[in-house]
Amino acid sequence: MRLLPLILACAAFGQALADEAPVGYVKTVAGQASVVSAGKPAVAAVGSPVFLGSVLRTGPKSSLGVTFHDETVMSFGPDTELTVDEYLFQPAAGKLKLAGKLAKGSMNYVSGVIAKLQPDAVSIQTPSGTIGVRGTQFVVKVEEE
Repeated sequence: MRLLPLILACAAFGQALADEAPVGYVKTVAGQASVVSAGKPAVAAVGSPVFLGSVLRTGPKSSLGVTFHDETVMSFGPDTELTVDEYLFQPAAGKLKLAGKLAKGSMNYVSGVIAKLQPDAVSIQTPSGTIGVRGTQFVVKVEEE
């Protein structure tokens, strides 16, 4: 009987993940890349969903492109890892937020609707600081220590 609450909790968690809508999709892949969602790694392919909390990774000599619902585009170079920490796109309600953590590698960012409507709602954290988006495009590279 002790297992029943655990089984019910796991089922509820699984259903919550299944009900969660993607915040974006993989648009391009070259070489080895993966999307880790809810702790489950999957080989990245064009059309792969990206969820809140997903970790996007590229291998050596690889690249990955992702488009978010607000038309933000992020392109990643070789040996890159980014976590999608926050994403909220409800422009009619004024609820906008995009935050990520770039642990290593390189990224080209092109602003979508969130940054155009509310530039201070977008930030990318790196090991040495946080990038606040005030323009429409930037490139960042994080060197491994």
